[in-house]
Amino acid sequence: MPKFETEIRRLDASDERQYMLNENYEVYEKQGAPLGALAFHYHNFYEILYVLEGEYSSLVEDKCYRMKKGDFLLIDQNCMHRYQYDEEKHDSSRRIILWISAQMLSSLGNEGTDLAACFRKKESCAYHFPIYYEELLQGYLLKLAMTKMQESVDPEMKKLMDKGLLTLFFTYLNVLCEKKEYQFAEGGLVRDPMVEQVSEYIDAHLTEKITVDMLAEQAHMSKYYFLRKFKENTGMTVHTFLINKRLIEACEALKRGASVTESFQVSGFSDYSSFLRNFRETYGVSPGKYRDLY
Repeated sequence: MPKFETEIRRLDASDERQYMLNENYEVYEKQGAPLGALAFHYHNFYEILYVLEGEYSSLVEDKCYRMKKGDFLLIDQNCMHRYQYDEEKHDSSRRIILWISAQMLSSLGNEGTDLAACFRKKESCAYHFPIYYEELLQGYLLKLAMTKMQESVDPEMKKLMDKGLLTLFFTYLNVLCEKKEYQFAEGGLVRDPMVEQVSEYIDAHLTEKITVDMLAEQAHMSKYYFLRKFKENTGMTVHTFLINKRLIEACEALKRGASVTESFQVSGFSDYSSFLRNFRETYGVSPGKYRDLY
C-alpha cells in the first residue's frame, strides 16, 4: 500500500509576512500568539482562519471576534484587520490560515457562481458550523496544508488535487454562510466604538480634507488622548490609518475600471505624487499596473 505523507506546512508564529509567495493560494498552520500581525493591515487577496485548538481574537474593522476551537473567520480583500492579543489565552492557539487570490477563487467556480460571495456578508465575518460540516471543512484545509499527498503523486498532480479540494471547500463554505444561525454569536463579538466612529467618518468624507482635530471631535476626546488611544487600539497612527483607507478606496476604484486619475480623485489624496508614492510602497506596483492586473 502507498505511504501517505502527513507533514503539514507551518509558519512560525512570529512570521510577519502579510503577502503571498505563491500568486494563487497558500495554506499553512500557525501555533502560539502571532507576534507579527499586531497592527492593522490589509491585503489584496482573501484570507480564512480556522481555529484548530485554543483561542484566538481578531479585530476586523471595528469588531473584535473572540474565537474558540472550531470557529472560522473570513476576511475580505482590502479589509482592515489585526490580531488582538489576550495575555496567556492564546499561547496554545493552533490555526490553519488560507490565503487565496481573487483570480484563483474566480477560476474555481463556473458561470453564474460567485465563490467569493461568502466574504461579503456584512453582518459577521465569523462562523461556527455544526460538527459534521466543521470536520468536513477542516479535512479539506488539512489536506491542502500537507506538503505532499502520497509518495507517487508528483507536484503537478498535487496542484490538481489542491484545486479540487479548494473547489469543494469554497462550495460548501458558501452554502453554509447563507445560514444566519451559523454566524458568530454576539457573546463572542465586541465592538470598538472609537474605531467605528472614526472609520465611518473617514468613509463619509474621504474626498475631503480630514484632520486629527476633526477625528478627535468625532470620538469625543481631546486631541492627544485620542492619538494615544487610537494607536493602542489599532496598532497604527491615525495618519497611517487614513492613508490606508484612501489606498483601499483607490484600489476598489481601479478594480471597478476607473482610470488612475479618477482613482486618485475619489480616494482624497492631497497631491498626485503622494498618491503614487504611497501606492507603490504598499502594493509594489504602480496604480496603472494594478489596474491592468485586475
